[in-house]
Amino acid sequence: MSISADKNVDERIPNGQTFPVIPENEVCFNTYYKFADVVDSGFLPNNDQCFWNEVSNLLVDAAKVIMINYCLNNFETIYIHISDQSSLHACFRFPHTLLGNPVSRSRFWNSATEEFFFDRHRASFEAILYIYQSNGVVKRPEAVPLDLFLKELKFFEMGDEIIESFWMSEGYEKPAEAIMPQNYFQRKVWELMEYPDSSVWARITAFISIFVITTSIVSFCLETLPDLRDLNETLSDSNELVEKSRTWSNPFFAIECCCIIWFTVGRHFQLLLRFLSCPCKVTFMTSFLNIIDFVAIAPFFFSLVWSDAAKQNSSMSFAVLRVLRLVRVFRIFKLSRHSVGLQILGKTFKASIQEFCLLIFFLAIALVLFSSGVYFAEQNEPDTKFTSIPASFWFVLVTMTTVGYGDLTPTSVFGKMVGAACSLIGVLTLALPVPIIVSY
Repeated sequence: MSISADKNVDERIPNGQTFPVIPENEVCFNTYYKFADVVDSGFLPNNDQCFWNEVSNLLVDAAKVIMINYCLNNFETIYIHISDQSSLHACFRFPHTLLGNPVSRSRFWNSATEEFFFDRHRASFEAILYIYQSNGVVKRPEAVPLDLFLKELKFFEMGDEIIESFWMSEGYEKPAEAIMPQNYFQRKVWELMEYPDSSVWARITAFISIFVITTSIVSFCLETLPDLRDLNETLSDSNELVEKSRTWSNPFFAIECCCIIWFTVGRHFQLLLRFLSCPCKVTFMTSFLNIIDFVAIAPFFFSLVWSDAAKQNSSMSFAVLRVLRLVRVFRIFKLSRHSVGLQILGKTFKASIQEFCLLIFFLAIALVLFSSGVYFAEQNEPDTKFTSIPASFWFVLVTMTTVGYGDLTPTSVFGKMVGAACSLIGVLTLALPVPIIVSY
């Protein structure tokens, strides 16, 4: 390295190492002398060409920086216009970032003032420098808004890994990336079936599906009205019920058949297309929404089979038919396929399953304790309705949930005290887990 004959620097070059000529700068001279002094003291190698090439690169950077100083614990210090400083070798830990890449940060070099100028948020910059110094630890200052700090991270090109670490430190989980089919045709079909906002045809398909589901649910509710119930009601003879309910003269049967045609042909065709185009077949087969698709149409076909058995006037057959009719209401869950809000609600319940189990556990303990208390308090009362501890469960349950039907009421002093304590504990038990669940 030859900076200037007047400075007598050549004689300080260890073991005849050679370096490229750098701009004459007082900072460069002072820095080189300090490096050479340390080499003479034995702290740094004096025969490592790679090391001295790195020193030369640092001295070139020094020509662009206000000051570079050397100390035993901190090799170089870079002073930046916004009154903050960071170790240069710490910046080199992240060479793909704005501060760690000499080419990228050269855009912000001000030759007039001989400094790097970043017209950015000061408090955020201090935290960004800490990322370099701590080798990747991200800590957002409390006074800095989350969106502003995220904007600064992106400006300084901190990278996806640092930004993901930032989200984790803030308590957010990285959203799962949607797996899309690689084939163009499969991807278009998958978007048509699974993403209603992806195209006009996807919106039309979603609208038809929502209309059919809504019609089916409305029909299921209307057929229970007293004025319309005679279409399906009979006396003890089951033949009339079966024949009426299975003829096209029954409007509810006609509506149900139309809906089933859509659910069976249309939805099964969609299921087939979704299965053929889905990127992961195992996930598709175990999807809750796909199971709902099957459950929604199964009652119709089972009812056709069991209706023949109902002709034999079997009480078990009638019970099965009633259960199958009840299962039809699960079609309402099919709406969640077309509603992001319902999907978020379902994921919230899924994420809060531990809290719900804890809540049920507390309720079960309180249920047994207060049921025992009110039973023994009312045991000697005449005409008491608390005839056993299980018979007291209903009173405790409606009291803890603050429903209070009034069909069961204690009459003794101790029974009323137990009821009052039950209502207070119920309010606290139900209210405390709410913030935990809402936080999800």
